[in-house]
Amino acid sequence: MTHRQIMETLTGLLTGMFVAILSSTIVSNALPRIIADLHAGENAYTWVITATLLAMTVTTPIWGKLSDLVDRKLLVQLSLLIFMAGSLIAGFSVDVGQLIAARAIQGIGAGGISALTQTVLAVMVSPRERGRYSGYNGGVYALGTVVGPLVGGAIVDTSWLGWRWCFFIGIPIAAIAMVVLQKTMHLPSVKRPVRIDWLGTTLVTAAASLLLVWVSFAGEKYAWLSWQTVLMVGGTLVLAVVLVIVELKVREPVLPVRLLRGRTVALAVAASLAVGVSMYVGTTFLSQYFQLARGASPTMAGLETLPMVLGLAFMAVVGGRIITGTGRWKPILVLGSLLALAGVSLLSTARADTPYALLALYMVMLGAGVGMTMQNLVLAVQNQVRIQEMGAASAIVTFMRSLGGAVGVCVLGAVLSTRITHYVNDGLAAIGSHAAGGSGHGLPKLAELPGPVRAVVEAAYGHGVADVFLIDAPLALLTVIAVLFIKEVPLRSSTQATHPAPAATAAHSADTIGSS
Repeated sequence: MTHRQIMETLTGLLTGMFVAILSSTIVSNALPRIIADLHAGENAYTWVITATLLAMTVTTPIWGKLSDLVDRKLLVQLSLLIFMAGSLIAGFSVDVGQLIAARAIQGIGAGGISALTQTVLAVMVSPRERGRYSGYNGGVYALGTVVGPLVGGAIVDTSWLGWRWCFFIGIPIAAIAMVVLQKTMHLPSVKRPVRIDWLGTTLVTAAASLLLVWVSFAGEKYAWLSWQTVLMVGGTLVLAVVLVIVELKVREPVLPVRLLRGRTVALAVAASLAVGVSMYVGTTFLSQYFQLARGASPTMAGLETLPMVLGLAFMAVVGGRIITGTGRWKPILVLGSLLALAGVSLLSTARADTPYALLALYMVMLGAGVGMTMQNLVLAVQNQVRIQEMGAASAIVTFMRSLGGAVGVCVLGAVLSTRITHYVNDGLAAIGSHAAGGSGHGLPKLAELPGPVRAVVEAAYGHGVADVFLIDAPLALLTVIAVLFIKEVPLRSSTQATHPAPAATAAHSADTIGSS
C-alpha cells in the first residue's frame, strides 16, 4: 500500500480510536458530579470506570482472534455500532447500576476498536516502517485524553447541557468514523476456515470477570482475608490453569499461550500489564486529586492534567519516528520505562499544597514514559509473529494492559477509599470536630463543607492519591526490569514474518502436519 492509501484507512481507524478514548476520558472530570447526582459512593466511582475496562479486557482477545478469521472491516463497523448503543443507554441512565451496565457495553465496542486498529495497522505496514504510524496512534490517544476531560468538564459546568451529554456526544463521532471507514478501508480478505474457540472465550471471560469482581468488593463487602476471597481467588486460579491447558490444545486459540514461550513476547506482555496500571491510575485518580484535593472545577481539572497528556502525545510521536529512522526500539522502551518509574515515584510525594510547577513536571515524566512504552511493546510482539496470528498476538498485549489497568483501578480505588477514611477521621479528631464525611462511601461536595472540615478533606484526598502512586511504583519498576531483559530483534521490512518466533514456528508445523 502507498503512504496515501495507508493514511486514508488509518484516518477512519483513528477516528474510531479517538471516540473510544473520548468515552473513557470525557467522564474522568465529570464523574464526581455524576456520582453525586446519582447518590452513589466511591465504589461506584471506580466501577463506572472499571466496567468499561472489564468489558474491554475480556473482549479484546476475542476481537483480536476474530480479526484473524473474518473480515476486519465488518468487525470494526460492528464494534462501532456496539459502542454507539452503549453510549445511548448510558446517556439515558436513571441510576448508577444502569450506567455501569451501559459503560460495559461501551467497553465491548471500545475493545474491538482498540484491538482491530493495532491489527489492521500491522497488516498494512511492516514493523520497520510501523513506528511513525504507531506514533499517530499514540498522538490520537493523547488528543482524546486532552479533549475528553476538557469537553466533559465544560459539559457538566454548562447547566443547559448536563452530564448526560458526556455520553451522547460520542455517537455522531462514531457515525463519522463508520462513514470514513466505509469509503477508505479496502483490505484484501484471506478466506480461512473459521474455528471459534468458544471454550477458551468462556474461560477468559470467567477468569477475568471473577478476578475483577473480587478486587472491586474486597475490603468493603467482605474482608480481604475471608472465605469469599479464598473462593474467588481460588476460582480464578483454577480457571486460569484450565484456560492454559485448553489454549495449548485447540487449533485456533483465542489467547495463543504458546507465543509466551518466546522471551520477547513473554516480557513484553508482563511489561504491558504494569504499564496499564500506571496509565489508568494516572488518568483516573489525578482528576479526582485536582477536584477534591485542590478544589478545581471539572474544566480546570482537565486543564491541569494537560502536562501528562502532552508528554504522552509528544513522546509517542517522537519515539515512533526515532524507531522508524534508526530501526532500534529497545532504547526507546528502556528510556520510557525509566521516565514512567520516575514520574510515578515523584507523584507519590504530592500533597494538597504541592506547587503546581512540580506536579506538572512529574506528570510530564509519567506521560512521556507511557507514550514511549505503550505502543512500542505491541510493536515488539508483532515483530515476532506470523501474519496469521497478528490479531491474536496484538490482542494478548492489549489484553494484559487492559487487565492491569482494570485490576489496578479496582484495587487502588479500594485503597484510596480506605486511606481517605483514615486521613479524614484523623484530621477531624485533630481539630476536635465530629462532622460527618469520614466514611469514605460518598464523594464530598467541597463547597458545602465548613472551612476547617473542607481543609481536612482536601488534605486527605491529596495524601490518599499520593499513596496510590506509591503503591504503583513497584509495578513501574517491574516494567523497567522486564524491558531490560527483552532481547532486541531487528525490525522486519515486510509484513510477513520470515523468521517467526520458535513457538509460532512449531505451532505452524503442527498445523501443517494436522492439515496433511
